[in-house]
Amino acid sequence: MTHPDRRQFLANVGRGMLVASVGPALAADLGLARVRAAEAPELTFGKLEPLVCLMQDTPAPKLLPMLVEKVREGMALDQLVAAAAFANVRSFGGEDYIGFHTIMAMSPAYQMAKELPEEHAALPVLKVVYRNTSRIQDRGGRKEEVLKPIVPIPVPEGQAPGQALLDAVRRKDMKAADAMFVGLAEKSADEAFDHLMTAVEDGQEVHRIALAYRSWDLLGIIGKENAATMLRQSVHYCVKQETPRYSGYFAKARALLPKLFDQYKLAGKTPGRRQADDAWVDSLATTIFRGPPEQAAEAVAAALAEGFAPDVIGEALTLAANHLVLRDNGRPQSEANGAKPIGSVHGDGIGVHACDSANAWRNIARVSNPRNTFACLILGAHQAAQDRTDRGGDFLKWEPYPRAEARERVKPGSFLQLLRQLDEAIRTKDQALASAVVHACSEAGHSEEGIFRVLLRYAVSEDGALHAEKFYRTVREEFASTRPAFQWRHLVGLARVTASEYGLPAPGLAEARRLLHG
Repeated sequence: MTHPDRRQFLANVGRGMLVASVGPALAADLGLARVRAAEAPELTFGKLEPLVCLMQDTPAPKLLPMLVEKVREGMALDQLVAAAAFANVRSFGGEDYIGFHTIMAMSPAYQMAKELPEEHAALPVLKVVYRNTSRIQDRGGRKEEVLKPIVPIPVPEGQAPGQALLDAVRRKDMKAADAMFVGLAEKSADEAFDHLMTAVEDGQEVHRIALAYRSWDLLGIIGKENAATMLRQSVHYCVKQETPRYSGYFAKARALLPKLFDQYKLAGKTPGRRQADDAWVDSLATTIFRGPPEQAAEAVAAALAEGFAPDVIGEALTLAANHLVLRDNGRPQSEANGAKPIGSVHGDGIGVHACDSANAWRNIARVSNPRNTFACLILGAHQAAQDRTDRGGDFLKWEPYPRAEARERVKPGSFLQLLRQLDEAIRTKDQALASAVVHACSEAGHSEEGIFRVLLRYAVSEDGALHAEKFYRTVREEFASTRPAFQWRHLVGLARVTASEYGLPAPGLAEARRLLHG
């Protein structure tokens, strides 16, 4: 949804609050040139507002036929995603667990739609919109909206914007943090995101970093003019999470980052372009995976100081996280439930969380300023090592997938026969065999696209305990960004997770398929 001829920001201070919240393009659509912000009762979204309200007011089973009809009438999927994103952020503001997981799935679902034949393309989007509306209804609908208009305020004189935002988050001053961020976003979406990252980086956990990245990623669909609205949810998340227990857990990392910046003279430094061979990347990945968090972080800081390119270090970071998917022995009985049984690795499994986090750190490093590029990679390494450390040393002992026993069970055959074995392994929830078949395809030199087509089908059909779309997209991105020597490790991990999550179809998906195809 873009209106390039309407993207200039309106200067009047009295209407600055609503303009910053909905973006100048949509403000123009609404005719807000003479409306003062203080008079605005709620955030509104221009031509999409009726659809946004429909999504908030209608039970998901009743909404689904209406949305399918809109798709049949020619509504573009990006418009559907934009309306769902606006409904989500207005309803939850980053403060609801299922809510923020759902908005993180929207851009991945849209990208998945592009990989499907036209007649099936709407399915992943409808799946996530159904989940979105169900949760909005569970929380009381439009009358329980969290995100409200707010008057922007300037950063206190003499303070750096990022530090001022961080200070407000640490003292749990929601109003000040929220209003400062809206004021920053009113000037520049890109700079506001850079300042926001100072606060986001203060806690290295998957939801904090992935919410920021996936919200930024959504701006490619809804437009950067809506950055204030979309990214305010990260401000809310950070403030809500700031508790003594939370800040205590991250205290060491909070102290370590400035120390490493000083030690390796990274402040003011421009990221390097030095490339590395396969052995160097594999060695750094192993250091991050096997070492204590402080050592992992320092190894990355040293590599940055030596001028290695951020993307090279990012490869190693995501490969380190991939170790956690390939080596995990599965969910213990103490953490199992109906959606995530004993031995499963999908959903909030340590490997899935680690890979989604590393992917987010790496992608933000690509689009942010040099300071954040360095900080994201250092903290990403710290988090990957911490994730492994928190689960004890067993990860260092467990044999990675595909394990020898499963490799022996793969039946030799053509690529088509191997794909059929993969499909059967997924349907029987055989994680070991699914990963072994993909490894066999790699060894035989087969195309990854046939594998992705099989796995995409289940990323659409299965619920995945809120993670199917994100993890599929994570692996898609990392496969494309990783050198040939290692890229299939990511695909082996996706095959394992897909087999783990099979058997719990996504709510609303069967009905959406029936409505679309008769």
